[in-house]
Amino acid sequence: MDIIKHPRTALRSLFSPKKVPEGGDKGFNMSNVGVRLHIQDRYVTMDNGIVQVTLSNPGGIVTGIRYNRIDNLLEVLNKETNRGYWDLVWSAPGSKGIFDVIYGTSFRVVVENEDQVELSFTRMWDPSLEGKSVPLNIDKRFILLRGSSGFYSYAIYEHLKDWPDFDIGETRITFKLRKDKFRYMAIADNRQRCMPLPDDRCQGRCQVLGYAEAVLLVNPTNPEHKGEVDDKYQYSSENKDIKVHGWISNSPPVGFWQITPSDEFRSGGPLKQSLTSHVGPTTLAMFLSAHYAGQDLVPKFRAGEPWKKVFGPIFIYLNSASDGDDPLLLWEDAKIQMMNEVQKWPYSFPASEDFQKSDQRGNVGGRLLVLDRYTSKDYMPANGAYVGLAAPGDVGSWQRECKDYQFWTRADEGGYFSINNICTGDYNLYAWVPGFIGDYRYDVSITIASGSYVEMGDLVYEPPRDGPTLWEIGIPDRSAAEFYVPDPNPEYINKLFVNHPDRFRQYGLWGRYAELYPDTDLVYTVGVSDYTKDWFFAQVPRKKDDNTHQGTTWQIKFILNGVDRRSTYKLRVALASATLAELQVRINDPNAKRPLFTSGLIGRDNSIARHGIHGLYWLYNVNVPGAQLVEGENTLFLTQPRNTSPFQGLMYDYIRLEGPPSFNVKDEL
Repeated sequence: MDIIKHPRTALRSLFSPKKVPEGGDKGFNMSNVGVRLHIQDRYVTMDNGIVQVTLSNPGGIVTGIRYNRIDNLLEVLNKETNRGYWDLVWSAPGSKGIFDVIYGTSFRVVVENEDQVELSFTRMWDPSLEGKSVPLNIDKRFILLRGSSGFYSYAIYEHLKDWPDFDIGETRITFKLRKDKFRYMAIADNRQRCMPLPDDRCQGRCQVLGYAEAVLLVNPTNPEHKGEVDDKYQYSSENKDIKVHGWISNSPPVGFWQITPSDEFRSGGPLKQSLTSHVGPTTLAMFLSAHYAGQDLVPKFRAGEPWKKVFGPIFIYLNSASDGDDPLLLWEDAKIQMMNEVQKWPYSFPASEDFQKSDQRGNVGGRLLVLDRYTSKDYMPANGAYVGLAAPGDVGSWQRECKDYQFWTRADEGGYFSINNICTGDYNLYAWVPGFIGDYRYDVSITIASGSYVEMGDLVYEPPRDGPTLWEIGIPDRSAAEFYVPDPNPEYINKLFVNHPDRFRQYGLWGRYAELYPDTDLVYTVGVSDYTKDWFFAQVPRKKDDNTHQGTTWQIKFILNGVDRRSTYKLRVALASATLAELQVRINDPNAKRPLFTSGLIGRDNSIARHGIHGLYWLYNVNVPGAQLVEGENTLFLTQPRNTSPFQGLMYDYIRLEGPPSFNVKDEL
């Protein structure tokens, strides 16, 4: 059963909207139609005359979305349980993850009037379910408003005190659309294309590459896609950039868009990367995941810890154009709608008391300055700084925080910042400044009360610095994008990323290292080499002729005209990513049994395989005894010895050598 029809549905289908975003035939104003609710034994339907949403009862699975002459936008070839749903991955401590589509066991109407319908589908936990079901009470909500060309969804997750320990590796909303309609995907102005069909990923039409998600299309239904790589991770984005994405149908011209107006309920802060849309056609609203981070971003609940969090609301926006109009105008309209939703945040209409409205929240403002005495004697405004509130923790802990809410903004060119609509509670204020290494944290926790405004005044960040810069490689921006990213193997390309700023999203770039350096490793000479051309974006193992791998040692050669052998120099190494890797540092003796520094085994963000240009940020500050340096040429050896997989390795963000505080740079270099 694809959609439940009833007399009101039959009447309203005569007035399918054809203009962007709503409107109607011959001047019929759909916004005048109130929201109606129709309840049957197995289904519940919300209908406002523009869109009709059908959900299973009491499961709360979206089985049908009727809009603009299409009876169901969701994939009618799929089972009803595999069309639109909330899901999660959970595990008991030390156990394997369990994929769980969240089926409600109880249904109730929360709000029903002509302006709004809000439905609740709950699944409650009790001790008889221990080991069988995730120990959470889950309340899924769906909202339809009068005159709205789309619907909203959010959920409240709650773990009560003394309930069993568990981990939650992922939670999201998934929509699977009709493959015969939705062929064009858009996630950014410069990241949109006609996509392969899901059939193209089946045996006989593709070749699986280094992992299951990546396939080479060898016999696709559309010959134009032949020879291309398809991998859902090529379409990942940072949280701060995942505001709107989705799909376009050409016949009729209809857009299906997932709009996320706030990042506050996502884990890991603004730079955390997540999946968006991909071949299916599939659209995701990701709330929690370990992607590009590993176990550090998996919430772990121990010792009966209580927890409650609201995920969403997100908005599913539907728009349409007249036959003959350019369907790509639907993307432009979706961006406008996204901005409208952002302006309305936090929404006033969700009925749950757990979702705080604007008058229940607080605000913070101030100015962030930077004092780096070896760059300038004056305070510098933290232009473009990322400033945010997150759960109290250590310096930089926000990027691994995954249980609570986070609220972020960017400072203006004067360093001034304002963070609005913050949920009540206790926070630390964190920041990091592009162009400077390290993290800032305001030492005193901040309490946000309803209606409060906290003026922080002038805050000063003093980035790590012991002495003058002798040399530096890269840009301290938590990304390896400025380094050399090679062209892909022409047999494994995605045409979207040819001559694209995100060229790092091509498949198989890790394998290019051994082609560029078949026998010896990278050597970088300060003052001669150019990091945009001579510093490979990732330090990966070298593939050998027998298909095994070996660790690599990169060299940085630099000249010192004078050395203070009694003083200590400082090496700053900022990493943009680490995957089951190790960083060893040696000075002037590559065979030294003990390295000057080792990070030990670090990282599980898997950014190399998943086409990310960064994962989690790491900063190491290494003391270099002057006695180990010489006048003339010195060599710094950076070894990454781990080599059981081609995807192990490091991405560097920035490297700097500082002289002792008393040294004159002109005398040293």
